[in-house]
Order: sequence, then C-alpha cells, then structure tokens
Amino acid sequence: MSVFFQKYYGPFLTGRWIKLLVVLLYGAYLGGSIYGCTQMREGIDLRNLASDDSYVIPYYDDDDRYFSEYGPRVMVVIAGSIQYWNESVRNDTEACTRDLENVAYVDKNLSLSWLRVYTEIAESGLININNKEHFINNLSVLFQFYPSFEWDINKTGDEIAASRFFLQTVNVTSAIDEKNLLNQLRDRAKQCVVPLMVYHPAFIYYDQYLVIVQNTIQNVVVAAGAMLVVSLLLIPSPLCCLWVTFAIASVIVGVAGFMTFWDISLDSISMINLVICIGFSVDFSAHISYAFVTSGESSANEKAIGALHQLGYPVLQGAVSTVLGVVVLAAAKTYIFRTFFKIMFLVILFGALHGLVFIPVFLTFFGYFGKSEIQDVRFRDNKDRP
Repeated sequence: MSVFFQKYYGPFLTGRWIKLLVVLLYGAYLGGSIYGCTQMREGIDLRNLASDDSYVIPYYDDDDRYFSEYGPRVMVVIAGSIQYWNESVRNDTEACTRDLENVAYVDKNLSLSWLRVYTEIAESGLININNKEHFINNLSVLFQFYPSFEWDINKTGDEIAASRFFLQTVNVTSAIDEKNLLNQLRDRAKQCVVPLMVYHPAFIYYDQYLVIVQNTIQNVVVAAGAMLVVSLLLIPSPLCCLWVTFAIASVIVGVAGFMTFWDISLDSISMINLVICIGFSVDFSAHISYAFVTSGESSANEKAIGALHQLGYPVLQGAVSTVLGVVVLAAAKTYIFRTFFKIMFLVILFGALHGLVFIPVFLTFFGYFGKSEIQDVRFRDNKDRP
C-alpha cells in the first residue's frame, strides 16, 4: 500500500488536471455543506429519546396526526401575594392576561382564568369582592359553580399566596415556533406590572432551542482554537498549523451540513458528538501536513507524494478501523447511538477525504517552503536526536 501511494496515487493526485478537479470537488463539497447548514433543523424530537419499539413512538405519531393543531396548555402563574380585591390590581391582571392572549400562537377563546370568571360573577350582582374579607369568603361561591378552580388557587388562611391561569397555544408545529412562543410569552410576562411567570413542562426542551446554535458555535470555535495552539507547539510551521485548523473547520462545516441530508437535527446529542469528533478530524490533516513540512524534497509535488508515501496508508487504516469499530451502532434501536454512528461516519469520511485528497493538493499550492526553512526544520530534527 505504501508503494501504491508513492508510485501511483501520489503522482496521479499531483497531476495538473487532477488538481483542478480536486479544487472543483472541494468547491462542490463546501457549497453543499453551507447549503445544508442553512437548512439545518433545530431541536430534539421527544420520540427520539425512546427506543424504536417503545409505545411512546406511536403515541407521538398519533398526537401529531390528530392533535397537532393544539400546542401546550401554558400555565400563567401569579407568583406572589397581590391584592386581588383591589379593582385596579384586577384590571392590571386582566390587561396582562389579554396581552398574553394577543400572542399569535395563543387562542384567546380557549383561555381559562378563575379571576376573570370570579369578576364576572361579581359584576352580575351575586357577590361582592371589593374588599379582602368578602373576596376571600366568597371564593366558596366560585368553587360551587366551578370546582376545578379550587386547584388554581393556593389559599392559606385569609391570604392567596399564588394562583394560576391557563392559555391554550395553537399551530406550534416546529422548533422555530416553539422558540418564538417561549420568547414572546416570557417577554410579555416580564413587562407586566403584576409578577407573572409562564410555565409548561415542555419548556425545559424549548430552552435548549434558545442556546443550542450559540453553544454549538462557541464550543466548536473553542475546540478548534485549542487544536490550533497544540498544532503551533508540535508542527514547525505556522502556515501548516493554519491549514490544520482550516481542515478542522472544513470538516466540521461539512459534517454539520450533511447532518441535514441524513435527517439529523441540531440538538444537545448531536452537539456533544460534534465537539467530541473534532479530536478525530485533526489526526488526518496534522500528520500529512507535518510530513509535508519536514520532507527534504525540493518541489511541492514531491513533498506531497512523500507525505502520502509515509502516511497515506496509516491514515487510511485509521479511518477504516474507526468506521468498522462504530458501524455496529448503525443497527441500534436508539436514536442516540445511531446519531453517534452517523456523525462519526461523516467525520471519518470527510477527515480522510481532507487528509488524502484536499490537503495534499492545497499544500502544493500554498504550503511550499524555501530550501532554507526545510534545512532549518531538518537541522532541528537532527539536533534533537541523541
């Protein structure tokens, strides 16, 4: 295999027209990757947290089929004791409720507010709620007509410590809708003069959508920066270190873009796998770049052929062995393991493609170093030997 890389593959790859073809191939790869990144879906589908044969899967399928028009029924909590018997406080609370109902994802006809109903009963003349004593004592009348409202009021003695209303959301069909719904409800609740808090158990998943893109970019950039620092310490050429960093960034962009084509959404699971796989992507380009720099050949093409002769087969072996090690996960019945396999496969595929095709060709264009630098590198290498 080493002879193959030296006598056949290396000269073939460094041919003038093959280099042009490689550049065009890289342009197509980069264009497809960027397009995939623009089409990337955010958020985790709850059905993916269960095994494929779990009863949860058909449950969520039926829920999407028959009830997708209705989103979560959001709880609006008055998290504190306020003077409900004060008419101005009730008006402020009603104004806040109406403001929340004006969100595009809320159906105001399906809202449920015990205070609104209680006020309507009082306005009909049946009871008086304009002072604290009457307000507290006449709650029994409300519970007589609407027993379920008793669960919406946290009453301790003659005080109402907290209470809640409900808003029905509609047409929340994507992660973008869920993110917009959460932002709009929280912003309007924050602007209210009454201390309000909006809550639903699903919000713990929606919160991920607010930070997943930012955190992914931040983690990838930090990891790539760390690899750049390590490369500067270990590779005796700043330009080649930049090429290694470029290769890492290029591989990650490719993996992120082609995740879309392989039906993988950007969520906490795929983000963790992306960051982990940066360590795999650096191996391919770093070794090839180092072999290119330390080569004693006079021409850039000969340097590339020498690098492929020394490390082409080991890089190929590493890629194939890693894929064989994780290919069994492709048959897993759990989304988490399948996602790990898919991302790992993409990283190894694109990493090997960069190490064996793109980087050797690009180094012949931009990685040529003068004879003095080559001799300086070889001198340092010889100097370190016992």
